[in-house]
Amino acid sequence: MNHPAELPDGDWIRGITLKQPWATCILTGEKTIENRPRPWAPRWVLLHAGKEIDRPALHTPLVARTIHGLELPTRAVIGVARITHCHQDPEGSDPCSPWAQAGQHHLVLADVQALALPIPVLDGKLGPWRPSPDLVHQVRLQLPHLRPEATS
Repeated sequence: MNHPAELPDGDWIRGITLKQPWATCILTGEKTIENRPRPWAPRWVLLHAGKEIDRPALHTPLVARTIHGLELPTRAVIGVARITHCHQDPEGSDPCSPWAQAGQHHLVLADVQALALPIPVLDGKLGPWRPSPDLVHQVRLQLPHLRPEATS
């Protein structure tokens, strides 16, 4: 059995910024795919709800059912997830999930955990961003079992 190798400090986790309601859809456990233009490596990610809300998405039946009655915090880290792998659906095939968008790389998410108290973070980035040691510390105060380990 392979044991996860320890990764250098700071290399085991990244931030990913999402518009609402997509971030909350992931937190519910229903949305297990995140679509991105480029592939990402397996690792833990902080789920950062950015400042923008995708208003048209709020009226999509799949999204509306998923977020019904839930708050949509913005500008905050609201949870963590583990990217287990990344793939693209073969051209002409059915999507791997109702959440998958054609032509995008699909980050497959697992081990999603919400933070009890969202942590304010005013700025994020579309691509993977490196969280500050203080931000990781604040997350680990709420999720003490979260640790730097390889995900593959």
